[in-house]
Amino acid sequence: MDIKLGKNDKRYIEGSDDVFSIMQRVLLRENKIDKEKEHFWIIGMNEAGYILYIELIALGSVKAVNIEPMNVYRVAVMKNATRVIAIHNHPSGRLVPSKADLDITDRLIQVGRILNIALVDHLIISTEAYESFRSMGIMDDLEKSLTYVPTYQVVEQIRKEEKKIARDSMKATKDMLKAERAQKEALIHALLEKNVSIEAIAKIMQITPKAVEKTIREK
Repeated sequence: MDIKLGKNDKRYIEGSDDVFSIMQRVLLRENKIDKEKEHFWIIGMNEAGYILYIELIALGSVKAVNIEPMNVYRVAVMKNATRVIAIHNHPSGRLVPSKADLDITDRLIQVGRILNIALVDHLIISTEAYESFRSMGIMDDLEKSLTYVPTYQVVEQIRKEEKKIARDSMKATKDMLKAERAQKEALIHALLEKNVSIEAIAKIMQITPKAVEKTIREK
C-alpha cells in the first residue's frame, strides 16, 4: 500500500532522524486502526536521497511480520529506486532487534546487491522513539555476512582472494630478489673501485668469476 507524505513532511532523507520524523506520523495515523500489529515499510529513494515512495509492505501480528524480499524490492525496481530504507514498528515499545529482524535484514542486503539497490538502513520504531541498525553498527556487520550469499559467489570470492594473495606474494618475492641483486651489484662495483680482483670478489660473494664478469658487463 502506497503511503502519501503529508504537506509538512520532508522530501529528502539526510539521516535517520528524518526517517523517524516521517514514519512516526505514519505510525500514529495507522495506529488508529491496527495499533497492536507490526507494520513493515520501505522508503525508496534516488541517489540524491529524494523520496520516490513509501510503501507498506506487510502487516503482521503483535509479535512478528513476515517479509518476502522480492515484495520489498518490487516497487523499487518499478520506480527506479537505487537506495531503500526498511522500517518496522514494535508495538511493545521495546526497540531491541530480534533474531528475525537481523535475519531479514541480512537477506534484504544480499537481494539488494543482486538488484544493485542498496539497503541503507533498517529502523525499528515506536510512537515515541527509534533505533537505527546503521547507528548501532549492525548494518556494518551484516554487510560482511555470507549467510545468504550464493555458494558459487563465496567460492568465486575465495578464488579471487587466493589469486590476489598469490600475485602479491610473487610481486614481493620479485621485489626482494631485485633488491638483493641491486645490493650485490653495488657491492661488486664498490670492490672493483678498490682494485679488488675478480677472483677475490667471487670468493667474497660466493659466486663464480664468470658471474662477477657478467655483472660488470651488464652495468
